[in-house]
Amino acid sequence: MADASNGFIDNVQLIDNEKVYDKSIVQSGTVLAFDFGERRIGVAVGEHLISSANPLTTIDSESNDVRFAAITDLVTEWQPKLLVVGLPLSLDGSETEVTKLCRKFARRLNGRFNLPVILIDERYSSAEASQLLNETGIKGRAQKAMLDQVAAQTILRSYFDSLQ
Repeated sequence: MADASNGFIDNVQLIDNEKVYDKSIVQSGTVLAFDFGERRIGVAVGEHLISSANPLTTIDSESNDVRFAAITDLVTEWQPKLLVVGLPLSLDGSETEVTKLCRKFARRLNGRFNLPVILIDERYSSAEASQLLNETGIKGRAQKAMLDQVAAQTILRSYFDSLQ
């Protein structure tokens, strides 16, 4: 679990194998957030200084090569100082097979990009994203294209909220 002295709360975990996390650098830079799924990965982008979070794209592939090529392009374009990954837990907080795959994905992000990765509890993020889309008039099947990236936006907002 993340340490409260670093400004984190209990439902947030830091992966930083190379010990590159520097709070002053991270909290003045761009953040990419990911809603991990076995088929699709939603991506959002945000800025620490103003706690903004915006949906960015959905990577729709089961191939790790395709996924990481797309993520490499996003990291190159946005130059984030931190990556945030939503950790899918069951409703009772226990881990599932997808949780294990998500942890592996987060470790790979840290290893490939040498950026600190925050794992944050993402329970209800897809439901919240669906509700947000409903409120904007996007309903049913029309949500499919945007749901994962809006879920990533919700995850990023949760991360920013955890810092306050």
